[in-house]
Amino acid sequence: MKKTFAYVFAVAGITLAAFQVQAESLVDGSAETGKSKSVTCAACHGAAGISANPLWPNIAGQGASYLVAQLKAFKDGTRKNPLMTSQAIMLSDQDMADLAVYFESLPGPAQAVADPDLIGKGEALYRGGEVSNEVAACMACHGPGGTGNPAARYPALKGQHAAYTAKQLRDYASGERVSDGKTRIMREIAGKLSEDEIVALASYVQGLK
Repeated sequence: MKKTFAYVFAVAGITLAAFQVQAESLVDGSAETGKSKSVTCAACHGAAGISANPLWPNIAGQGASYLVAQLKAFKDGTRKNPLMTSQAIMLSDQDMADLAVYFESLPGPAQAVADPDLIGKGEALYRGGEVSNEVAACMACHGPGGTGNPAARYPALKGQHAAYTAKQLRDYASGERVSDGKTRIMREIAGKLSEDEIVALASYVQGLK
């Protein structure tokens, strides 16, 4: 069994146990201050953190620790996107913390509709993985309901645009996105998925309740 597959399942019990509502953010920031700094973000992600363009992520309700990590990745070039890099490069660590706490405080995206023809395949992969191909179950890190794990910086997937999720999986598979760090968990998993599986998974998480 390969290292990544074994690692994911070794931590699954710990990860699943951590899926609970955080009484306070894990990031030391001010939601009020973050709101005042979020005007530029709203141009793409929406005033309420819900984007109109399905290729731009919904960030409302996303874990602040994950948001900070991604902003830092855009700023240092670990994660590449010209538009996001140009924004992140101007932010201080405190700016990032304030923005992250603000967007975390917003209600997450409402349940979207998953393609009924893809639910079966998407659910099977999300909840059970594919043992024969050493593809770990997505819920081991992202939770049964797709709510993520803020302490481990695993993002919430629930209600995320299917088009955005599918692109991230393709980018991980191709090596375009490397923000999973030295563990390479997402690159290893995404690299084993077929295009049909990527589409089914992305559709399924979009419709998670």
